[in-house]
Amino acid sequence: MRQQQSLKRRAADLLALAGIRLGDGPPCDLCVHDERLYARVFAHGSLGLGEAYMDGWWDSDDLPGLFTRLLRAQIDEELRTLDTLIAHLKARFINLQRGEHAYEIGRAHYDLGNDLFQAMLGERLVYSCGYWAGAENLDDAQVAKLDLICRKLRLRPGQRVLDIGCGWGEALKYAAQNYGVEGVGITVSQEQAAYAQALCAGLPVQIRLQDYHELDEPFDAIMSIGMFEHVGALNYRSYFETARRCLRDDGPDGGGLFLLHCIGSNGAPSRPDPWIERYIFPNSMIPAMSQTAAALEGLFVVEDWHNFGADYDRTLTAWRANFDAAWPALAHHYDERFRRMWHYYLSVSAAVFRSRRDQLWQLTLSPRGVPGGCRVPR
Repeated sequence: MRQQQSLKRRAADLLALAGIRLGDGPPCDLCVHDERLYARVFAHGSLGLGEAYMDGWWDSDDLPGLFTRLLRAQIDEELRTLDTLIAHLKARFINLQRGEHAYEIGRAHYDLGNDLFQAMLGERLVYSCGYWAGAENLDDAQVAKLDLICRKLRLRPGQRVLDIGCGWGEALKYAAQNYGVEGVGITVSQEQAAYAQALCAGLPVQIRLQDYHELDEPFDAIMSIGMFEHVGALNYRSYFETARRCLRDDGPDGGGLFLLHCIGSNGAPSRPDPWIERYIFPNSMIPAMSQTAAALEGLFVVEDWHNFGADYDRTLTAWRANFDAAWPALAHHYDERFRRMWHYYLSVSAAVFRSRRDQLWQLTLSPRGVPGGCRVPR
């Protein structure tokens, strides 16, 4: 009991640095329902905190707000544990995204059920940050993002477009219907591939269950939206080499363009979060700016590097509202622990972008440089 009280005081002191107070009932910043929470968190860091939330050991009136304050005060740096170190060492020294491992993320996350993602993502199944510059709702923000990508790529009728990590096929469908292109989309998710094939039926679009390493065919333009986070640092160079060999580099325009849309960090290469690694995105990694730039050297000219990371907060907040509203219909398929896990995932992710800890990048790349420069739209 004495040790538990000591850990509680230590937790209270740490949280106070972020302006967060402990309590045993609402309204409170962090409401503790089980006093074993403190030992669990100090032993297992973010993994213990997330699992304790899933088990109902604590709650908060405002999870995104709570974690925004924690991240801004860098309280997570005080909770580095053996779990954090193991996740970091695995990511650094083991290629967890190559060969059969490449398909694990599809089975573990994207194959959870189309009913879940249809309920959460809105009118279109687009599982990446929307573009809110002129949008007032999620659906409009996703259309704005898809159109922005098409305009950045300068798509024209008759072009052949590759989508690396095509998800449920929405981007290729939009490009085919609105810009007259034909396309190939690849994914490592069986559920996504089946859905995308049905979605794009009747359009000049081919959907494949395929690892990007296997690609070696010409395209006029390439897009990759929300997939680079699953590539892994040991594969960044081969990823860009694949895109480079598949992208047309002839003609007076200097060749085709490659649009990379991904989450990124402007700090040093980050360690994978153990909770996210175990429960949400196994074998995934947020790229650092330094890693991305090094992997591009000698392969592409960076025509534009666009950051609209703050828009991911609004996107995730909208997804969370959709998920919560749809829960009564989803409850027959997913249990209460899953509900808390998913709510926690969306809330913490929103805080990561609200605190500006992570960014959202769109890189426009050309193989040899666009003659006269490339005026990239916003």
